[in-house]
Amino acid sequence: MTLPLTEAAIGILADLVAYPTVSTDPNLAMIADLATRLEDAGARVEILGDETGTKANLFATLGPDGPDGIVLSGHTDVVPADPAEWTTDPFCLHDNAGRLYARGTCDMKGFIAATIAALPAFTAAPLRRPLHFAFTHDEETGCIGARHLVSDLERRNICPGIAIIGEPTEMRIVEGHKGCHEYTTRFTGAEGHGSEPDKGVNAAEYAARFVARLLEIKAALKARGPVGNRFDPPWSTLNVGRISGGSARNVIAGAAEVEWETRPVTAEDGDFVTREMRAFCEEVLLPEMRRVAPTAEIRTEVIGEIAGLMPMDDNAARDLVAALTGDPTAHLVAFGTEAGLFQALGMSVVVCGPGSIAQAHKPDEYLETAQLDACMRMLAGLAARLR
Repeated sequence: MTLPLTEAAIGILADLVAYPTVSTDPNLAMIADLATRLEDAGARVEILGDETGTKANLFATLGPDGPDGIVLSGHTDVVPADPAEWTTDPFCLHDNAGRLYARGTCDMKGFIAATIAALPAFTAAPLRRPLHFAFTHDEETGCIGARHLVSDLERRNICPGIAIIGEPTEMRIVEGHKGCHEYTTRFTGAEGHGSEPDKGVNAAEYAARFVARLLEIKAALKARGPVGNRFDPPWSTLNVGRISGGSARNVIAGAAEVEWETRPVTAEDGDFVTREMRAFCEEVLLPEMRRVAPTAEIRTEVIGEIAGLMPMDDNAARDLVAALTGDPTAHLVAFGTEAGLFQALGMSVVVCGPGSIAQAHKPDEYLETAQLDACMRMLAGLAARLR
């Protein structure tokens, strides 16, 4: 039987998915809605806008001020949804046989709706420690909002002790995931006729040499994997996703680019990759290119550098959520989240939320009502512990 608080969460979720907060679009209307609901419950609410004026984070607090608070965090943006690929309107909640269909139901407006639905439980009695709500923008495009939020919290010396990131884990505890660093490296050479290759700078050839060096580093990363770690595979990975450049087979390619990523097990591995590739470009490739074309360039754009969540022997967040859910087992996952950013601030962090990552980023995304029930039980238990 569906819990009364779950029924409330479903109603709130219907309102939230109606905001088409695709990462390319504003999220201000949804943030304003959430701010009103939290303010009505007595929370102290801050809306932290970005430099464009079209996006914002929300940070709100119930209970006393001070350290050792608990953060409930979720991102407000969603990936695009093509209505032609959906059975129903992706921005209108459709309930069918215990499945709640709409873009963002599991990733991750379901968790946000659950935290708002739990407000009566949180406000039923005075809280003994702070409870924070952190709702961010642009997670899907590089955790941009969370980076700004964490920086702001650090600047203001706001030091919560625990963070629960409500990404879809089927309510299992996740205590670790690799980082994800995404880059595009662009090569600018000098065009010319293909019959006179020494008179130009072939950007495609230099891109190929860049990729060859990436593959050497890829092999080196296997030897750097920490002994005994539980990631699969247990070393940092590197992938070349796309190579493009040139205009015709008889023209020296004047431009080329490589899209690539690394998923580091440790922050040191991420630094190792970028340091080695920067040195290769600056000390080997660029001098050769500029001997022919002084204006030749190699520029690497950082698309996103998502911090990993490192498993910790001592993790108060894991212990708390284990007590709330009754499941002491903790897992590692392949997908990335904002959790590592909160961990870097000194918090104990876990990822735990309703829904399955297998349903995310797909047409007909859905969240099972049973998963929302389980989340509401966890939040009700948290409310009881905070009084």
